[in-house]
Amino acid sequence: QGQLVQSGGGLVQPGGSLRLSCTAPVFIFETYIIEWYRQDPGRSRAWIGGITPDDDKRYADSVKGRFALSRDSVKNTVYLQIDSLRPDDESVYYCHAHNLWGQGTQVTVSS
Repeated sequence: QGQLVQSGGGLVQPGGSLRLSCTAPVFIFETYIIEWYRQDPGRSRAWIGGITPDDDKRYADSVKGRFALSRDSVKNTVYLQIDSLRPDDESVYYCHAHNLWGQGTQVTVSS
């Protein structure tokens, strides 16, 4: 069935931007909504948003305006662009589709 492979993340200064990637198997990419979550220490994963195979996008209210989803059908990859990063954006970010989870990627916001 394959797996979701994440990339991106790392250390970013406040106010900076970052793009996270999630590459999926073709069948998954073309069939299922791909969603992003974040998980802070000691807390459950929180939904950020999702993008459908038809490029319909939904976002949690808390991230509207700063987070943007997109997809590249050639690379079978979904992107999560995060702008104007704040310290409270610091978290581990996961992508999810069907019954698959990405491995997670750490985003650290610090000057």
